[in-house]
Amino acid sequence: MHDNIKEKLAVLPDQPGCYLYKDKHGTVIYVGKSKVLKNRVRSYFTGANDAKTQRLVQEIMDFEYIVTTSELEALILEMNLIKKYDPKYNVLLKDDKTYPYLKITSEKHPKLIVTRNIKKDKGKYFGPYPNVIAARETKRLLDRLYPLRKCNTMPDRVCLYYHMNQCLGPCEFTVTQEQNQNIVNEITKFLNGGHKEIKEELKTKMYQASEGMDFERAKELRDQMQHIDSVMEQQKMTLNDQVNRDVFGYSYNKGWMCVQVFFVRQGKLIERDVSIFPFFDDAEETFLSFIGRFYLHKNHPKPKQVLVPVGADKEMLKELLEVDVHIPMRGRKKELVELAQKNAQIALDEKFSLIEQNEERTIKAVEDLGEKLHIETPHRIEAFDNSNIQGADPVSAMVVFTDGKPDKKEYRKYKIRDVQGPDDYDTMREVIRRRYKRVVKEGLPLPDLILVDGGKGQMTAAQEVLENELGLDIPLCGLAKDDKHRTSELLYGDPPTMVDMDRQSQEFYLIQRIQDEVHRFAISFHRQLRGKGAIQSELDEIPGVGEKRRRLLLKHFKSIEGIKNAEIADFTKLGVPTNVAQGILDYLNQDHEEPHEEEL
Repeated sequence: MHDNIKEKLAVLPDQPGCYLYKDKHGTVIYVGKSKVLKNRVRSYFTGANDAKTQRLVQEIMDFEYIVTTSELEALILEMNLIKKYDPKYNVLLKDDKTYPYLKITSEKHPKLIVTRNIKKDKGKYFGPYPNVIAARETKRLLDRLYPLRKCNTMPDRVCLYYHMNQCLGPCEFTVTQEQNQNIVNEITKFLNGGHKEIKEELKTKMYQASEGMDFERAKELRDQMQHIDSVMEQQKMTLNDQVNRDVFGYSYNKGWMCVQVFFVRQGKLIERDVSIFPFFDDAEETFLSFIGRFYLHKNHPKPKQVLVPVGADKEMLKELLEVDVHIPMRGRKKELVELAQKNAQIALDEKFSLIEQNEERTIKAVEDLGEKLHIETPHRIEAFDNSNIQGADPVSAMVVFTDGKPDKKEYRKYKIRDVQGPDDYDTMREVIRRRYKRVVKEGLPLPDLILVDGGKGQMTAAQEVLENELGLDIPLCGLAKDDKHRTSELLYGDPPTMVDMDRQSQEFYLIQRIQDEVHRFAISFHRQLRGKGAIQSELDEIPGVGEKRRRLLLKHFKSIEGIKNAEIADFTKLGVPTNVAQGILDYLNQDHEEPHEEEL
């Protein structure tokens, strides 16, 4: 334990608040809250911890804390700090799964749409639905029953929907606000459990049509009734009071927690959400934090009532969520909570062994790699690979692995701009220079290990830039391939020598995965740009430079480098405005590192 940590532990306050743990780079790696800061923070550094918590503690080089006036304030602050810093050890709801909803828009002439985005826009939302098919089927049914407008933009004349009696035709005819509101009220009534009443009304109309010998209309009404049955009566009723509820249950074991949420809508259990994650704090507090982030940061619409198990802080949740929070003690509601609890336990039992095994195997591979290289555990590894075809259109790519897992939001792509011809060593110098010059300038986290695709030449080129130009001392390895383009050896040291590794070991499998991933990423970037008709000129990305002006500049200055070295007067002679010329020079003379947007 570092001396500065010991000193801070001695003066921790006996009050509620949040604490922020930082690693050697000053990066926040964990945020927690507690009723009593002194007791909670000290507990990490004294007594026995499981392996997962030990790994966290080993990385803590400093910490800060913020005192609050209440536990509720600490909970809200904790959620905001986690959202701000995205700490790697926190309970993060990384599953961005969103459910489909039906929405009646708040426009002058409202529409009924299917959406996954919940906004505070005065629209009416109904759901969630188990899947988009169920939502669309329900919308299709309502479209046949209620004639709200269907078009996104008003046409000049009525369309087919008007002639099918599925739209009132506000584009051509006067439709009053009262007419629209009546339809909205009917749809709202239908979706809030009134479909049985609507079905009875249709049945009456069907008999009337049949008695009037209008068999075609009677058949149409019968089909609508059958469609209501097929869409709305597919699931067994679970409660009879039609109240929209979210039912929470959770289970935990060995530092892992599973939370299950049952969505009950109009008395029907229609869907569930499952989250399994590691946690470091008190289980009840972690569960409380989960619910807070579930609604406030993941933007799940709040129902009329939330059911939680015994032990949850009902009053704090009420104040936080501003909805009715209930701990049922008997009856069907209690059974639902127990069912959620049981499902959480089953899911944890089924998945826990595999999750822990994979986690431990991956972490151990990282730790073993550090031991092989005689360096600290390389929690953050950055790897580089270059790609070109016979020297044409060179690009490079960087991937990041955090604790042995790909961190795709940290991936970066580079268009090589200063190297002429197929020079892999100079390409490596340029990319390493651009990457770590920016890292130093912006105070970004440094990697614990750098991997470059290639042998001694690429290693030497990268090392020269790191040590001689930037003054950085970061362990660096080379990844060599065999004649079948498979990972064959890891090079390390000065001079570089092969690291003795078992090819069946987890650490060798780890570097193999990293090399395959950075190669895939570089190749896909290269193909992407070639598919657009070779690599685009950097000029294409500058405001004010269109196709005609780009050709003019390249024809006159011969190259990007020639444009970078030109003066403002050189541009104005060609008819380029001064402000555009200055923008071109500013853009070309600063570094550009392209983030990778993960493909869905």
